[in-house]
Amino acid sequence: MSDLKSKVAYLQGLSNGMELDANTKEGRLLNSIISVLDDFAETVSELEDSQEQLEDYIETIDDDLYALESDLNEEENMEEYIEVDCPRCGETVLFEPDIVDDEDVIEVTCPNCDEVVFVNDDTFESADEPEGMENRVEEDL
Repeated sequence: MSDLKSKVAYLQGLSNGMELDANTKEGRLLNSIISVLDDFAETVSELEDSQEQLEDYIETIDDDLYALESDLNEEENMEEYIEVDCPRCGETVLFEPDIVDDEDVIEVTCPNCDEVVFVNDDTFESADEPEGMENRVEEDL
């Protein structure tokens, strides 16, 4: 924006250098035009500053909203999993609840020690019964 202000300042300098008489019609007109241009340049400069402040504020709000959405999505995603503790290493293993009702036999293994922590048939007994994350969250509160 300083470019616009510098151009107006240049016009003011030219006007002063021409030594126009401010009492003539042409002199008054030229000085008035330059004065209006100066007002425009100042207003545009203030608008640009306000725009930058608004952009910074919106960016901050956007970042905060993104963080909030991430937190909410993380909580929602955690509620969609079943939690089982590994009997060998104690690692908490999360898996989707669809596995429990699947017709195929599926074994869930611990990613830490490869111990089978859950099988979706009725013959497997684990040391820790699976519980949904929504139950765990409510109990922790």
